Amino acid sequence: MNKANQKKNLTIAGTDIEEVKRLNNQSGLSYNEVKRLLAENLINKNK
Repeated sequence: MNKANQKKNLTIAGTDIEEVKRLNNQSGLSYNEVKRLLAENLINKNK
């Protein structure tokens, strides 16, 4: 791994890991988070 890759924290394919993490944080709920919220709402509705 060369110094440029170490500095930017890139994968072997050249993906900037920090950029992916930043974009993921901005993307909203994940599939599993939505499933959990729907299940919680259904449980609370049936009480």
